[in-house]
Amino acid sequence: MVSRSARIAVYLVVIGWMYVVLMMSVAEATNTTGSVLGAIVTFFLYGLLPVVLVVYLMRTPARRKAIRAREAAEHQAQMSRLAANAAPEATTSIDPDAGGHAPGAAEDDRIAPVRKES
Repeated sequence: MVSRSARIAVYLVVIGWMYVVLMMSVAEATNTTGSVLGAIVTFFLYGLLPVVLVVYLMRTPARRKAIRAREAAEHQAQMSRLAANAAPEATTSIDPDAGGHAPGAAEDDRIAPVRKES
């Protein structure tokens, strides 16, 4: 997890880099051999595109956390809706037999149990 001061430092670097790129673009536009088109290309290729990429990658953990929180809230809401819409007799019924043994009256008396020959 990135601390708040580290995030602030990265944003300060981003602001500083955008200032440098802006000054590079101004120098490109005002130079006798430069052009305004060159200044625009410089600003976008050296400035905006790398900064957008860095900020996007920095925000990835926060986006994932927000998505997980939203999915958990949706799941909780769905479970509460299902619990509210459940039939009352379904909530008061007893659980089925979960034992590992067969019920006593399940076998027919006319059929002999299958046993291993000794």
